[in-house]
Amino acid sequence: MVNMKDRSVELVKILITFTAIDLSNNSFEGEIPQVIGELNSLKGLNLSHNRLTGTISQCLGNLRNLEWLDLSWNQLRGEIPVALTNLNFLSVLNVSQNQLEGAIPTGGQFNTFQNDSYMENAMLCGFPLSKSCSGNDDKEHTSSLTFEDEDKFGFGWKVVAVGYACGVVIGVLFGCFFFSTGKPHCLARLLGVRITNKRVKNKKNRIHANHGRMN
Repeated sequence: MVNMKDRSVELVKILITFTAIDLSNNSFEGEIPQVIGELNSLKGLNLSHNRLTGTISQCLGNLRNLEWLDLSWNQLRGEIPVALTNLNFLSVLNVSQNQLEGAIPTGGQFNTFQNDSYMENAMLCGFPLSKSCSGNDDKEHTSSLTFEDEDKFGFGWKVVAVGYACGVVIGVLFGCFFFSTGKPHCLARLLGVRITNKRVKNKKNRIHANHGRMN
């Protein structure tokens, strides 16, 4: 019986055109042997449900004919080697239930794998997981706060700055217009503020003075 691509297959004989190794559900310990990287004809490798430790060996990237790889339910740590993206025929990958960390490689067949390939690796991040791989979470958080209004209201701080500048210019022009025409009282009425026009006050004083002389 061979556990191949999540299916149990019974082989009545060893086929020359089909090469697979299934060492799952044992108590193997230690690291993945480097010699496995020399099995160039290997199409399937299942080392799941053991006690393997260490990192996923870079040598697995040499298995260019590999179609399925199951390393789940071990104690593997470290990052997933980028070299595995060279496995162009890899259609099934399972590294769940380990202690892997870092960014999941992208490119090649890795763009086709789903969340269930990486389950229960709390320190893994990147596509297809919802957890992003940010080198500086605080910096990213600050950046998101800077552009928070832009995301909510559909316009950025540059538009706000231009609008503010235009408002200042228009206000200055209106002020110059009212005071140059000698009618600041028009602006005062708009603002609800009562101001004293010195020229009007002087004119009233002259009228009172003339009226007093006439009497």
